[in-house]
Amino acid sequence: MMQESSVADTATAPKIGFVSLGCPKALTDSELILTQLRAEGYETSKTFQGADLVIVNTCGFIDDAVKESLDTIGEALADNGKVIVTGCLGARAGEGGGNLVKEVHPKVLAVTGPHATQEVMDAVHLHVPKPHDPFVDLVPPTGIKLTPKHYAYLKISEGCNHRCSFCIIPSMRGDLVSRPIGDVLGEARRLFEAGVKELLVISQDTSAYGVDVKYRTGFWDGKPVRTRMLELVQALGAMAAEHGAWVRLHYVYPYPHVDEIVPLMAEGLILPYLDVPFQHAHPDVLKRMKRPASGERNLERIQRWREICPEIVIRSTFIAGFPGETEAEFETLLDFMREAQIDRAGCFAYSPVEGATANDLPGAVPDAVREERRARFMAVAEAVSTAKLQQRVGATMQVLVDAAPAMGRKGGTGRSYADAPEIDGTVRLLPPEKASRTLKVGEFTRARIVGTQGHDLIGQPI
Repeated sequence: MMQESSVADTATAPKIGFVSLGCPKALTDSELILTQLRAEGYETSKTFQGADLVIVNTCGFIDDAVKESLDTIGEALADNGKVIVTGCLGARAGEGGGNLVKEVHPKVLAVTGPHATQEVMDAVHLHVPKPHDPFVDLVPPTGIKLTPKHYAYLKISEGCNHRCSFCIIPSMRGDLVSRPIGDVLGEARRLFEAGVKELLVISQDTSAYGVDVKYRTGFWDGKPVRTRMLELVQALGAMAAEHGAWVRLHYVYPYPHVDEIVPLMAEGLILPYLDVPFQHAHPDVLKRMKRPASGERNLERIQRWREICPEIVIRSTFIAGFPGETEAEFETLLDFMREAQIDRAGCFAYSPVEGATANDLPGAVPDAVREERRARFMAVAEAVSTAKLQQRVGATMQVLVDAAPAMGRKGGTGRSYADAPEIDGTVRLLPPEKASRTLKVGEFTRARIVGTQGHDLIGQPI
């Protein structure tokens, strides 16, 4: 994903080109940097050529993301010549033992790892001196955001304590560091007060929030509150209710204490939606992956969640063709998909990542077999998803409007509680039956589901 930000031009302010690549966690890093740039009086440029300097926030997890990041850096160097690189790729070593970005693009001005706002600003100051001292009134209370005004990501921690064999994120982002709960809730309040209608909670491991500080007691509005997932979600849900907004949870590992969150979904305090990265279902594959849960317990937990909250939607990602994966182990994964009825599923054919310990595992699966298994998985996943979507025909759902040309008189696009932005489907809204009926981006509407199209629902505003 690539996002570019621009603000109103001024006659004298230096301009910084900015490109953000990768996941929502990288996006929040970009927002912090952009907020600081704006506070110091810098403007941002839509094009590399029009900028005094370019910042590229990179992704370094899988090979395709590395290539995209390196290509973008090369493009910025060719078009501008003055480039600062930050993000996960900036923390990766190259074949020669030095910094990968510097080895490929030695002309970049500076390279930092992820969540390094001050290091990036130091590099900016060195090459494009700041125009004046910071003035708080230059920055909106929510900071600079790269998302539409009606939804925003709320990052509650950095890093991860797991050492999954296929992943190098801890080597780039470090161990888990939870943000103080008062800071998190303060940011959430500012976002809601600014008009955000959907708050998407993100981290590397949302379920582990507070583990690193032993769930210590923090303070919010003068009241004690534990730094723990349950208390955080309770507070966010109560705050969202005051503003008629949604709270959606991402990157939730299936630990036993997640069972405490599901009743809050049944009560309507937060959205009945869980993004859970299961990755596989066979115990032996999960063991080789060094994942923190077994396939059997995952299935039991999903069944329990649905007993507590029948409306819950579960999204997940999986890997096909992991080293040593046998046909029987893969069939176990397909059986899990059919039995677990995962609502939204994505699948990657395993790709070796430089520095991952999985590269040393025996039994590498041939590329063609990996891709063939990925395709078979997606056929099962899409059959499950299609059947689930069909069950919604005839229902009336609340929809958050994302697009509404001509005030919605020609229809529009939105999302239900089952649809996270950019990764799930949408609700395609038909033109309202009444001429006086309008739709507005960032507001909720109720729609009667009249059909499906691929991964999307078709709704008639009512």
